[in-house]
Amino acid sequence: MIDGLDLLSKEELKELVRIYAKNIYALDGVWFQSVEEKRGMDEAMLHDKNAWIRFTRTEAKRIKKFLNLSDRAGLEGLEKALAIRFSALSNPSVSIFREGDALIYRINECRAQSARKDKGMPFHPCASVGFIEHDGFARIIDERIVTEMISCYPDVTDRECACCWKFTIRIEA
Repeated sequence: MIDGLDLLSKEELKELVRIYAKNIYALDGVWFQSVEEKRGMDEAMLHDKNAWIRFTRTEAKRIKKFLNLSDRAGLEGLEKALAIRFSALSNPSVSIFREGDALIYRINECRAQSARKDKGMPFHPCASVGFIEHDGFARIIDERIVTEMISCYPDVTDRECACCWKFTIRIEA
């Protein structure tokens, strides 16, 4: 039996991973827009939140296992995990950096929002779902991680990016 992945070079495999990451965004957008069109934004957001709660946990657990991270992987583990999340691999521009005792994750250009803009659609009000996604992911990597939304539509405080998230470690008493 032939494994098709064995036929690909390292560069081709990297590009295929990016294609699959983009496909996840495309699938997310297609089902969301279908519900949005038929039932409205409120119902689409309800289902979006439920889907992201479940998907985020699955994605984080698989990446944590793949990277062989400890239960308390800290911000170092989160940084490694965020770098290979589908959103980091599929968006045109993402930054991950340290700022003091915090880890900052910025999606500088968002594939989903750009697609909606190109279609003449209003932006997706993703702040609430984005918090579910980023906080849920971080807490699987290390339950001590605290997530803070810095900027995300419609609560935009930084016009230089699509969204920005700050992660710190909760100090235990």
